[in-house]
Amino acid sequence: MQLPASQAAASAVDVAASFDVVDGMIIAAYALIVLVSGLWLSRRASKNLESYFLGGRALPWYMLGVSNASGMFDISGTMLMVYWLFVYGLKSIWIPWLWPVFNQVFLMAYLSVWMRRSGVMTGAEWIRFRFGDSRGAQLAHVIVVVFAIVNVIGFLAYGFIGIGKFAATFLPWQLSADPLWNVNLYGLLITALTTLYVVKGGMFSVVFTEVFQFIVMTIGCLWVGAIAMQRVSPEMLHAVLPAGWDDPWPAWRLNIDWSEAMPAANEKIANDGWQLFGALWGLMFAKGILQSMAGPAPNYDMQRILSARTPREAALMSWFVNVVLLVPRYMLITGLTVLALAFFTDDLSAMGDQVDFELILPLAMKNFVPTGLFGVLIAALLAAFMSTYAATVNAAPAYLVNDIYKRYVNPHASQQTYVWMSYVASLAVVVVGTAFGFMTDALNDVVKWIAFALGGGYTAANVLKWHWWRFNSYGYFWGMLSGMGAAGAVPLLLPDQATIWGLPTEVVSFPAILAVALVGCVVGSFASPPDDAETLKNFYRKVRPWGLWGPVHAMVQLETPHIQANRDCPRDMLNIAVGICWQTALTAVGIYLVLERWTALAIAAAVIAAASLFLKFNWYDKLRDYPEDLAAGDVEQAMAGR
Repeated sequence: MQLPASQAAASAVDVAASFDVVDGMIIAAYALIVLVSGLWLSRRASKNLESYFLGGRALPWYMLGVSNASGMFDISGTMLMVYWLFVYGLKSIWIPWLWPVFNQVFLMAYLSVWMRRSGVMTGAEWIRFRFGDSRGAQLAHVIVVVFAIVNVIGFLAYGFIGIGKFAATFLPWQLSADPLWNVNLYGLLITALTTLYVVKGGMFSVVFTEVFQFIVMTIGCLWVGAIAMQRVSPEMLHAVLPAGWDDPWPAWRLNIDWSEAMPAANEKIANDGWQLFGALWGLMFAKGILQSMAGPAPNYDMQRILSARTPREAALMSWFVNVVLLVPRYMLITGLTVLALAFFTDDLSAMGDQVDFELILPLAMKNFVPTGLFGVLIAALLAAFMSTYAATVNAAPAYLVNDIYKRYVNPHASQQTYVWMSYVASLAVVVVGTAFGFMTDALNDVVKWIAFALGGGYTAANVLKWHWWRFNSYGYFWGMLSGMGAAGAVPLLLPDQATIWGLPTEVVSFPAILAVALVGCVVGSFASPPDDAETLKNFYRKVRPWGLWGPVHAMVQLETPHIQANRDCPRDMLNIAVGICWQTALTAVGIYLVLERWTALAIAAAVIAAASLFLKFNWYDKLRDYPEDLAAGDVEQAMAGR
């Protein structure tokens, strides 16, 4: 969430009072380190496409995990979660299930291993691995490339305008007298800086700079959390909290009453459509399960999985994302929220109906962040943008070059030609994304459409591709096409209001879009013959998914009698259930630590310890790169991308 452009300039003047030469030097040093290190690493990225997009599959899992966590630490999402915690209290722990945040647990439990066993470079290339090279597979290949590019351009546009507003709000230098141009100029400047090292250095630059950026972000997060703990006692906080704020458990109704402290917050809750919190919690959970089972969308998350050295390391990478991301990020979120609750509730309440919860961050930084930390925190939030933006830029050209140019335009070019085309493709998506970024009025609607409507169109086909052998390439094409069509049409057919039946419109639209996509999947599959048997057998042997694969297993067993079916579904589901509890407790630890709720903190820590012990024996000890009955030749072929 960002300030309107008109407020950005005014806020910049206020924040400038806190801006010192030391802060400027810290920010300049951070930018110089990121740029120089990114360009220095570009030599390793220019060898071939695999080096450029996947880091040569030579990066250790813990660096990929930190990189992925850094990419998820975006500015807009962090500001959104500050608002959620301020208004919705401890029940906000559950709200990120809308995305869904626990998709990382599904990846950790089994999907990262399945994905990495393919040995491919992109999600579109994975489609060929799953469906073959038939006419239907070519259509499926094209539709997933289209989806990936639309998804990437949308988020690049969001990132451009977001970082412009952020920089115009917090940096004291006014590049233009026009506030809107000031936002756009800052957006162009920081986007150009990020694009330079990403385009030149590829995945090597992205990962190594994101590790450095994550260190900067973590320092800022811990420092802000410590300031909040020092300045705000539990008694001070309790005096300003509305009834129900500190209850984390999802009841049927929200049961938070802001009527005395800040009536506008009650109005905000009503506009969001989250009063029936129990119903919303159930819908978020069901939606999250389905979207998580679909696997990662074709973006930077998938690229990190495919970049891992082995399938086992891909799973460990997904586990490590949760370990390093959640506690420091929520210490920052909670620290800013606590400072606002203790010291700015009256100021925010005085705004009446015009209250702007997006002012929480500048108010807290202006009044409580000392010189030095102010520069570190600005650098950390810039790093949050640059990490997300860099990861997104790196994902897009892989589809344009590897899946379009190399496959259909120039399949026999040299590796150096492909790398240079990757530079061009990266610049192209940045230019297009930036152009859309100037369309500020429609940006929030575009982002909500991508996150909810387009996600509904993606889910059905991508759940079935893992779990049902009869789901073929035509089913995938028609399922994705109908889902994307419904994603465009259904929101237009719904009433132009924030809520339906007391629930958010975008959440209510998800089942309808999912149903349309599911019909397209089933009809498309049964209206055409099954995919090539050899393609299905090859996929099954290497990936060995559980689900409705009986006929394919029988065909493979005729050739390899000792082959075993995957019977790990009950264990994977149990690990996911325990993993979601573990992940939620990690979220709670960062919050309870800053709130100084020691009993609740001890309970959350005990849950983490117990869940970790369980997962050690039931998940970690049983991780395997490939099925033990897979022939040596098949393993070598699957690992050929290393």
